Amino acid sequence: MNPETLQSLLEAVAAGKMSPSTAVEELKYLGFEPVGDFARIDRHRALRTGFPETIWGPGKTPEQIADIILSMREHHPVVMATRITTEVFAEIEDRVHGLYYYPTARICSTAIASATAKYPGKIGILCAGTADLPVAEEAAIVAELSGFEVKRYWDVGVAGIHRLLASWRAIAEADVLIVVAGMEGALPSVVAGLANAPTIAVPTSIGYGASFNGLAPLLTMLNSCAAGVGVVNIDNGYGAAILAGQILRTAQRVTEKDSPSD
Repeated sequence: MNPETLQSLLEAVAAGKMSPSTAVEELKYLGFEPVGDFARIDRHRALRTGFPETIWGPGKTPEQIADIILSMREHHPVVMATRITTEVFAEIEDRVHGLYYYPTARICSTAIASATAKYPGKIGILCAGTADLPVAEEAAIVAELSGFEVKRYWDVGVAGIHRLLASWRAIAEADVLIVVAGMEGALPSVVAGLANAPTIAVPTSIGYGASFNGLAPLLTMLNSCAAGVGVVNIDNGYGAAILAGQILRTAQRVTEKDSPSD
């Protein structure tokens, strides 16, 4: 952060020329810090967005990921890194102690994914097949680390639709649904046709040759005849979790605005 800019902000607040709330809004867009010669850490992203800091793992060395985590965790209660293999995590753990690792989700974090929710609302996550679990678990762990309650429903694909229907009463209690599927990607359409909640579809790269590494389910989901389906990128469980969280937090803000004041 530029010290002169920060000084002028503090002086404006002290002089009564700027309210503290306005200063907070200004601070949201000021701070970043270099880490070595390979990264610039955005100190205020969590302040702006309300979500934990996240590191994309692929393409970075374990040493770079470790250095970024060490820098971030001084300022953020939750820092996570995605798409981290077991081998890479072992190298990171040698340099950063006290990390938690979720092998199916391929996520390491400075905090443990808690079942205790920080925000109201429930996210239901449906996984079509066992092979889709890494993407579904990525969504689940990210949502839990972000402070949301998650309910998991695994292996409920349309090849045996009775498995979905057997759990439907519980699924219908969710406020937002994330539906993860590969192959032909039909499950989100079925779910959205039954659900009274926003449905976020996540295509996975699971399938035989003509699935084109997830392109076929992506197109199926984009062409869903059921209304209320939003689609994220192939294998993007992280993006689905953040979108679900944004929906729930927006609903909370609207409710608070509409509530009568004391």
